[in-house]
Amino acid sequence: MLQLNANRTERAVLALVDDDAPLRAALAFDLDIAGFQVSAFGDAESALAAAAEETWSCLIVDLKLPGMSGLDFAEELRRQGVVAPVILITTTPSRSTRARARAADLEIVEKPLLAGDLVRSIRRLLITN
Repeated sequence: MLQLNANRTERAVLALVDDDAPLRAALAFDLDIAGFQVSAFGDAESALAAAAEETWSCLIVDLKLPGMSGLDFAEELRRQGVVAPVILITTTPSRSTRARARAADLEIVEKPLLAGDLVRSIRRLLITN
């Protein structure tokens, strides 16, 4: 089961779930440069399949994914008892998306991802969790 990587002296391992391959590659590159280790997935189902074998410090999940949405994926993680922070990335989230995200204890970072916003959110969540 996914859990928080409690050893903060090691490089934090992130799961990145986004179906946009160029964006996923760019985000993985930026996060690597920022000092994180990244496991990248193109859909929620692939990330769920890997979850049993992985320990991620934080998950970054796009809202609109093929198959299971990013919000459904994050809610499923919470049902499975996953406590690692989850950041939902999306453009102009609706009121209902915001409410569901709050209920599942997810943070929302809106696109476009401006210089450092995502990295600052990740670092803050890793410190507070």
